[in-house]
Amino acid sequence: MLRRASAQIGPVFYISVAISILFVIWGVLFTENLSGVFSAALSFLVTNFGWAYTVIITAFLAFLVFLGVSRHGRVRLGGDDERPEFNRLSWFTMLFSAGIGLSFLFWGVAEPASHLGTTPYGLQEPGTAEAANLSMQYTFFNWGLGAWGVYAVLALTIAYFKFRRNNNGMISAAFYPLIGDRVNGPIGKAIDILAIFAVLFGVATALGLGAQQLGGGLSSVFGTPLNYPVQLTIILVLTVAFLISAVTGLSRGIRYLSWINMSLAGLLTLFVFFAGPTLYLLGTFGGGIVSYVTGFIPMTLRASNFEATSWEQSWTLFYWAWWVSWAPFVGTFIARISRGRTIRDFIVGVVVVPTLASFGWFSIYGGTAMNLTRSGEADISGIAANNLPESLFVTLNSLPLGTIISVVALVLVSIFFVTSGDSATFVLGSMSTDGAMEPNIVVKVTWGVIIASFAAVLLLVGGLSALQTATIVAAAPFSLVMVLMGVSLYMMLSREAKEKSSGPVRGGSSQRTSGSPTAAENGNGAHGEREVEESGSETSPVERSGDR
Repeated sequence: MLRRASAQIGPVFYISVAISILFVIWGVLFTENLSGVFSAALSFLVTNFGWAYTVIITAFLAFLVFLGVSRHGRVRLGGDDERPEFNRLSWFTMLFSAGIGLSFLFWGVAEPASHLGTTPYGLQEPGTAEAANLSMQYTFFNWGLGAWGVYAVLALTIAYFKFRRNNNGMISAAFYPLIGDRVNGPIGKAIDILAIFAVLFGVATALGLGAQQLGGGLSSVFGTPLNYPVQLTIILVLTVAFLISAVTGLSRGIRYLSWINMSLAGLLTLFVFFAGPTLYLLGTFGGGIVSYVTGFIPMTLRASNFEATSWEQSWTLFYWAWWVSWAPFVGTFIARISRGRTIRDFIVGVVVVPTLASFGWFSIYGGTAMNLTRSGEADISGIAANNLPESLFVTLNSLPLGTIISVVALVLVSIFFVTSGDSATFVLGSMSTDGAMEPNIVVKVTWGVIIASFAAVLLLVGGLSALQTATIVAAAPFSLVMVLMGVSLYMMLSREAKEKSSGPVRGGSSQRTSGSPTAAENGNGAHGEREVEESGSETSPVERSGDR
């Protein structure tokens, strides 16, 4: 029988922390050696299995389409008579807030501007209108359906097994149909540890990018040096901020910070849209979508080539791996807010709607940067080629009230850093203590220090290239875990469909994973269990968004 969630610190926590400490020591004392090992591992993966990332993510999308149009699409993530906890508008808002953050701010300008100067696969003449269209097409490809499809597979699996099968929400719990009670043994613990390290490297990459971007912003606005000591200072200061939040349990404060962040992000985006070349941005959005849809299959086939180019390694493969490493983090949050929805509704809401919102974001920021470059007002493309973190602030400085909105962007990045770090301590704490709804202070502080240490070490090892390399390498084993999660989900859905066709299911409002009690058998129905869950913890995952 699967164990219920508890707050006990066990082998998963101790083993994960021990390995993390060894990694940090390795990076600090033997920096060049770690860099060499990373490079060798990256070369091996890209040469032999780089294509697999594209194949896996494409398979995830096909799997989601199949589930959505099949009879399984009518299955609810909860009891048969249960309805969604949040209305559509709130749900869509929270879905997108789970995805935006440090990475959207970092890459919103940097990627389209970079592709304008160095076009994907050299397919167009740099700086031309055709290059601008190709740039947006590949930016959409990297941040579109594939990214949200990865999150959707993991989130759907967690939500199904937690709310429909009444399990504890751990990654390993989804493997019950495949390995039975061994999910409670070494195999299950190994799965959870892999998930923890996928999150660790994904979050560390985001915080490392955030430190780089804050450094670039400070350099652009105030003329501070753009170097590692400044980045390290940023990490230390903001780590103290999110640790204070984690230790004091300021859930209300984090909730307010998240709303402030979303409001500032929305206002900043509207300002850029109207202060920038509005009609050009609308054309960029529409043309980008058309190019993305018509070019999706050719782009997928090109990305699955057995010999990855250096461009592909730096962009598409990095993103594919990053989405996999972020999946346990963002997916847990998405699962938590999606209770009561049908699988079909979930897939459309989690994959399609945030994808369109992402396209809008990149069209506004990236389109503005490309227009500035092509008009000769500011060479954002050239700046991005040499200094990715500074490209956002040079773009903002080129608009009216540039200094003021650059300061607003600095504040926005800082708050995203704090909310991301705070959310990560919570999620990692829960993942390492058998799904505890409120990990204790020692656990959260430990993970907070480790996250910051990982970010600092990766920047020390090699800056942006090291962040990208670590993500690709760390995501490789967890991508296999996600494939098996999809298999397990399909097995349970098929079993449920067979049970329904042969007669009514016992319990009515919840199903059972062999040996796992249903909600009814626990003494409370689906709605009752929700009340117990939410009242048992002041800081629920809904209040701590998983900012990328």
